[in-house]
Amino acid sequence: MLPENSLIERDESIADQHFKIFKPYGFLSQFVPEPRKKKHLLGELFNFPDKTMAIGRLDHDSEGLLLLTTDGMMSYQVRSKGIEKEYYVQVNGTITDQAISQLQNGVEIGINGSKYLTLPCKVSALLDEPQLPTRGRKIRDPRHGPTSWISITLCEGKNRQIRKMTAAVGFATLRLVRVRIGDIHIDNMNAGDVIKLNSFDAALNRY
Repeated sequence: MLPENSLIERDESIADQHFKIFKPYGFLSQFVPEPRKKKHLLGELFNFPDKTMAIGRLDHDSEGLLLLTTDGMMSYQVRSKGIEKEYYVQVNGTITDQAISQLQNGVEIGINGSKYLTLPCKVSALLDEPQLPTRGRKIRDPRHGPTSWISITLCEGKNRQIRKMTAAVGFATLRLVRVRIGDIHIDNMNAGDVIKLNSFDAALNRY
């Protein structure tokens, strides 16, 4: 049997670690590659410890704030608490008040072959283009017409939900960047940045 002080040292050495990252465009929110697919993975961004997992996901074409942890229970808590997630969304065309109202009240989208009515959420137009890092791939030529930026805040996260929501009201999503989870913000991070956090209390609104 190990001495008591050895047990304490061992506990400290395996303390769970937490991170926030700015997931770049074109990366999968995972560490394990998919068969026959050569995609960028999170492990390329930083030397993460073993058993690090992403909490939720951002799809291949989406960018922004992603939380990672080695603590499976913490991952469960953040995913299950109905925490607000805010996104800045660039859409094709000039967004209308009617479209914003529809998004706020909920729209019907397809999920796994079934119809789903999204929950009411917070949506507002952004009068100025947000200050975000340049995306790795050009959005499209401005000569093809105007675009708009909106903020959408959800407490749910169905597969490609925001892209389906904006399409349902006639505005295709061109760029999607998550900027906040609870009270954890993207701040001035650049694509690919990794920051260690002491805890996710701000995401869980625990102070």
